[in-house]
Amino acid sequence: MEDWRYTTPNIELFSDGSADPNPGPGGYGIILRYNGISKEYSRGFSLTTNNRMEIMGIVCGLEMLKTKSNVHVYTDSNYVVKAVNDKWIESWIRKGWKTSTGAQVQNIDLWKRLCDMLEKHNVTFNWIKGHDGHPENERCDILAKSSYADNESLCVDEGYEPEKKAPQKVLKEGDLCKKCLTPVIKKTTSYKSIKKNKAYHFEYYLLCPNCKAMYMVEEAKVFTKQDNLKGLF
Repeated sequence: MEDWRYTTPNIELFSDGSADPNPGPGGYGIILRYNGISKEYSRGFSLTTNNRMEIMGIVCGLEMLKTKSNVHVYTDSNYVVKAVNDKWIESWIRKGWKTSTGAQVQNIDLWKRLCDMLEKHNVTFNWIKGHDGHPENERCDILAKSSYADNESLCVDEGYEPEKKAPQKVLKEGDLCKKCLTPVIKKTTSYKSIKKNKAYHFEYYLLCPNCKAMYMVEEAKVFTKQDNLKGLF
């Protein structure tokens, strides 16, 4: 007979996250089930995003488990399922938490916590269609939305940072690159790049150190008389 003390428990974790508006007040709802016994948990936050709540619900559910377990996670978040099953997280880690375009990965704090849990437990991720009559998913949705419905006694999502948006213009050193949102740096233009027939040249340009995108700005433009260039060429 198998000794129960050495049997790894099989746990079902159902989770859903919500934020309304997004970003805005939000929360998660989870159901943990073992041997037919279920427990429900939820938590609301004053300012967060839907994706953060989707991740956090799963992370917090896993962190509640006191012993190494076989965990079957059920979620309607393709974002989370693909990040694990399609090995997005592994790619992000190799690239220093950068996406394929060079942009900073969002929600790094939660992904790192999830990685810790994946090392501790045997976890499989299963996607289920949301709002499709799945009993546990529907219940988690209710728990998540109820957790912040009254807007009272809400927690602070300390890891939330407003998403950086690409600027319409890149005008000065420190502005964010339009392509990858990395702060640009100022680079001095060499005299070799100044063309004789041009009425002006750029004294400097802005360069993204990550994706190498270049930006020429009006303030760097210098109008030069042709006589002043004679000694340079």
